[in-house]
Amino acid sequence: MGRHTQEGGDAFPRAPTQEEWEAMGPEERERVVASLPGEVTWDEMAMPEGDKHLRAKVRTLDLLEGYFSHQRRKVYIGAELPIYYPGERRFAPDLLVVLDVETHEREKWVVSHEGKGLDWVLEVHVGGDRKKDAEYNVERYARLGIPEYFIYDRAKERLEGYRLPEPGARRYERMETKQGRYTSEVLGLELEVVGAQLRLWSGNALLLESGELVARMREKLEEVQQRVDEEARRREEEARRREEAERRIAELTAELERLQHREE
Repeated sequence: MGRHTQEGGDAFPRAPTQEEWEAMGPEERERVVASLPGEVTWDEMAMPEGDKHLRAKVRTLDLLEGYFSHQRRKVYIGAELPIYYPGERRFAPDLLVVLDVETHEREKWVVSHEGKGLDWVLEVHVGGDRKKDAEYNVERYARLGIPEYFIYDRAKERLEGYRLPEPGARRYERMETKQGRYTSEVLGLELEVVGAQLRLWSGNALLLESGELVARMREKLEEVQQRVDEEARRREEEARRREEAERRIAELTAELERLQHREE
């Protein structure tokens, strides 16, 4: 998200430098954080990119939220959230993940205030100039120290992955796939594009979005209900046969008594 623009010479909001932040008292820091806008302007935003962009972003967000909701780890996942690094022009990536932080809702992420920068970023590209995602952001996100950066190119249905080779590095290395999948060390997941979808794997388990999980739960519920119905029918049939057998026994017993009375 956002247009390809130069870092310097603009009037868009920036967070204080780390030196300026450290020189502030708690109250001044709170005022600064409150004053930083929680939205981006039209001048900073890319042109609308339609359903391909929206659905890829929403679906991946859903998959990540579903996965991490079952992990014993606090993970914040955001979409198009204004990000403020010290002294840097703000930006708003399509998707972002930060590990081991509180998961409450936010209007913005101020690195100095949160005490941590982003761990993982995904940008979805649909059309137009790829330089923002494939060149400018590759340089910028590496310089900011974001450990992993992925680009999902929906025009070509292709995924690219970048990783900092070690802590403190400020230049990405391009990831290589293994059997068609990228391994995200940050997420602990594998990613690949299959057809027109970005798929995420946890080991051999394919992550399913909410709609897919609901559909599978319905199928399982129907299977269980079918087994319950079959068991109920079986028990009804057994009860009917038992009643029939008891009726027949009663008839035979009555007939036996009748015959015994005749013999007497």
